[in-house]
Amino acid sequence: MNRKNNTKPNWEDIKISSSLEPKLSKNAEIVLEKRYLAKDAEGNIVETPVQLFQRVARYTASADLIYGRSLSEVNETADEFYELITSLKFIPNSPTLMNAGRILGQLSACFVLPIEDTMSGIFDSLKHMALIHKSGGGTGFSFSNLRPKNDFVSSTAGVSSGPISFMNIFNAATETVKQGGTRRGANMAILKIDHPDIVDFIKSKEDENTLTNFNISVALTDEFMKSVENDGEFALRNPRTREEIKKLKARDVFRLIVNRAWTNGEPGIIFIDRINEFNPLKKIGLIESTNPCGEQPLLPYESCNLGSINLNKILIQKDGKYSIDFNLLKTITKSAVHFLDNIIDINNYPLEIIKKNTTANRKIGLGVMGFSDMLIKLEIPYNSDEAVETAEKVMSLIQEESKKASIELARERGPFPNFNKSIYYEQGSEPIRNATTTTIAPTGTISIIANSSSGIEPIFALAYIRNVMDDNVLIESNPLFEETAKKNNFFSEEIMQRVAEHGSAAGIEAIPEKFRKIFVTAHDISPEWHIKIQAAFQKYVDNAVSKTVNFPNSASEEDIEEVYTLAYKLGCKGVTVYRDGSRDTQVLVKNSDTKKTKPADTDNKFTEDIKISPRPRGEVTFGATRKMTTGCGSLYVTINEDEKGLFEVFATMGKGGGCAASQTEAVSRLISLALRSGIDKKQIIKQIMGVRCPNQAWRKGGKIYSCADAIAKAIERHIGIDTELHKKFEMEDEAKSLAETNGKGNDTVMVGVCPDCYGPLEFESGCSVCRSCGYSKCG
Repeated sequence: MNRKNNTKPNWEDIKISSSLEPKLSKNAEIVLEKRYLAKDAEGNIVETPVQLFQRVARYTASADLIYGRSLSEVNETADEFYELITSLKFIPNSPTLMNAGRILGQLSACFVLPIEDTMSGIFDSLKHMALIHKSGGGTGFSFSNLRPKNDFVSSTAGVSSGPISFMNIFNAATETVKQGGTRRGANMAILKIDHPDIVDFIKSKEDENTLTNFNISVALTDEFMKSVENDGEFALRNPRTREEIKKLKARDVFRLIVNRAWTNGEPGIIFIDRINEFNPLKKIGLIESTNPCGEQPLLPYESCNLGSINLNKILIQKDGKYSIDFNLLKTITKSAVHFLDNIIDINNYPLEIIKKNTTANRKIGLGVMGFSDMLIKLEIPYNSDEAVETAEKVMSLIQEESKKASIELARERGPFPNFNKSIYYEQGSEPIRNATTTTIAPTGTISIIANSSSGIEPIFALAYIRNVMDDNVLIESNPLFEETAKKNNFFSEEIMQRVAEHGSAAGIEAIPEKFRKIFVTAHDISPEWHIKIQAAFQKYVDNAVSKTVNFPNSASEEDIEEVYTLAYKLGCKGVTVYRDGSRDTQVLVKNSDTKKTKPADTDNKFTEDIKISPRPRGEVTFGATRKMTTGCGSLYVTINEDEKGLFEVFATMGKGGGCAASQTEAVSRLISLALRSGIDKKQIIKQIMGVRCPNQAWRKGGKIYSCADAIAKAIERHIGIDTELHKKFEMEDEAKSLAETNGKGNDTVMVGVCPDCYGPLEFESGCSVCRSCGYSKCG
């Protein structure tokens, strides 16, 4: 049955008869209220979760009317879709939940735009990016076609400024556009390894305050990886002329990538030749970029609809033991493919060319979430061969069944229009509806709705301490862990306290060894096992896999290099790494007269081991003492200078002080050391301003969050500045209570404070996510 008409059907005629109601966690309710439920002009919520799921199911089912199905048949499909989502067995990507059946109507999360080597082409893409962000999507770009900096520009007889300068323009534009009122702009910037500006690109996020709206990844070729293995050279080529500019040692550049990833997690890497090896549409074009989190390679002006099966919901329990219901998984997969394919026909695309390309190729990306939870229920350690086998069994079935479902749809509605130009046609395959069917996407927000672990990531913490008012603490624990502890008689408040302090069961002998192995967290798992799990899923995924390989803070650069090499060897299409705490590290900048020394453990000429000696104290310093009111009493901050400027800081508590004097002294000593070593005073202020403790205080000029924050503000006032950072913290606390500001235990993968609810951010699948309110840096 081919398409009957080109008009969008009236979805409001469709009825839901199912009486199923969702069983939502408290966090899921909060996330739905904050981000998904429809609101009126005054911001009042005007629908319930049931109404939201009905809206999405009815609107999505309406696409069947286009293909000649009767209203009664479509009502049945709407019931099927409604129960699929309401049972939390499958959740589509966020734009579908937000916008289906509403005015905006843009339902896709992933877009890729071209960057042409012309001024008009560049700024066309800038405009198109803004429209996509406004509609609720994220964008990926390859800047590889732009001529390098200082290259000739014939139209002006001048020289080009290079890709990074334009990335900064795109970043600034993103800052001004808030996606659909509910989702922030997110971008991916990719540069091919042979671009002449590649070294500058790799180092472009050394300052963590630049390109804040971009993830960046380097596109590595097979040729480059072979050169790394053979300790050879590779050529940099001008993309305008393809002429060789110069050659670099492959290992030097590879180690620079490793060094930057070790320092702050960026750049990521993608294996671009491997991506194109599995590109089903090579005759139409080669893949150059992915979406913001790297899991969805797309051609220019393509979009893709994503959705995830909740593996928590495919388990059956008998005699106290769980097993996988593969028949149920088949049923869910078939329905999910139908759902995602329908989205393509009823989507309100932000650009006509995106509609043309998307409907020509009809790519969808069905993935999973809750993998870690499923393993725990099956009593399978994440870091085990059995987990790898389970991953392959689950994903191979989804891949097989998604293809069957797509072929079945093609029999009814016809294959995707570019089928005759695809690898399927060349191989004599049966016509298929969708050029791709599977993707493993990050599921930060929708996994909260589904009450499951995110994507294929391990759990981050079994328990953590949340501080509340009046120095009280609450221990919040993983429900599966608490349930298991009680069921197996090892639950106690003392054990939960110890687990919360560590974030993990590792090393706690009061917990039986069997459960210490099952309840492993991100940091209990060696990086090699992270890669093995990623590779197991990648084996049966058309597109790519979004996953973060977590390292402890103590990990070396060599550890990261080994993981990159293993990922390439095992068939992954890309890698994102995160070393715990690395994004809190401030890069030191040396004085011009500081001697450069080569690191003892590397010959990489692109990195330097900078040694700084603090200037000595003279006989006389001069300064002033400022009284600061804190939640622990009066703090007296003395700031001294010498002939070269700020030199040292002393801070002491008054009689009412309740803070540990040793901590205040330690902060002061470290600040003094930094000042004497030439560190920018504004960077020092930035690092300690806003540090929070339970005892906060108001004073003239704003709120004091802690003794450290008081010292920062004293220095700020001493040098006569009033930073935007200071203003930001003051504005934040006008709207939020202290109970929402505190975070998890020391061993969790934390990367800062949520800008919406000020809870802890976790780094997963290449993105920062708040599990409390659903905020995601990648949208």
